Amino acid sequence: MRYVRYESPEGARWGVLEGDHARAIRGSLFDRWEPTGERHPLAGLRLLPPCKPTKVVALGLNYRAHAAESKLPVPDEPAMFLKPTTAIIGPGDAIVHPRRSARLDYECELACVIKTRARRVSEADALRHVLGYTCLNDVTARDIQLAGGNFLNLTWGKGYDTFCPIGPVLTDEIDPDDVLVEGYLNGRRVQAGSTRDFIFSMARQISWVSHIMTLLPGDVLTTGTPSGIGPMKPGDVIEVRISGVGSLSNPVVAEA
Repeated sequence: MRYVRYESPEGARWGVLEGDHARAIRGSLFDRWEPTGERHPLAGLRLLPPCKPTKVVALGLNYRAHAAESKLPVPDEPAMFLKPTTAIIGPGDAIVHPRRSARLDYECELACVIKTRARRVSEADALRHVLGYTCLNDVTARDIQLAGGNFLNLTWGKGYDTFCPIGPVLTDEIDPDDVLVEGYLNGRRVQAGSTRDFIFSMARQISWVSHIMTLLPGDVLTTGTPSGIGPMKPGDVIEVRISGVGSLSNPVVAEA
């Protein structure tokens, strides 16, 4: 199924997508739920990030083509870092370009949202812990990340407020190891790659992370970016498109 989370007078609510409408549900996607009689046109809704995670676990260098463009060897194990939940914004929200950075990059990614607690799960069982998949932009201040000639500033370079746009659609209807991930900057395609180019499968990623830290309901695991990363500037609009999932669009603004 396909879901969205949206703002209502009663607070954040979930809905099941039915064409260009969302049917409200009663309950939680992480437990039991049922549809109600309420239907809302998507055009009249403020869509929100599809979950409220305790953490965003990000994998880097998970596409062979991206490893090649970065002039780095294909890793034997995943590279992992965390993004703070304060970086999360929803569809249409503005990405703020920090004054401190001279190079702000997009990184268009497929992300999964965890449904049930996952601790030391096997690859065979890993996908059973997934609620669904969505679009994510791992926004990166590249010059800050690489300051000092190394990769030690990952949290600083990727952790600013607004550096984790996510959403809007959450779906369980795709094969995460066979979708097209694209980035469009001001309507021009600048990034494209298939998750068939994953170095580590979706099941491998979840299993590997779960042997290091417990994944909780609502947590996000984002799967790395394909080749074609590049800079954005204030006034730009960056869009993540993923086949079978949808589109996530965000404007870029200068820090006030």
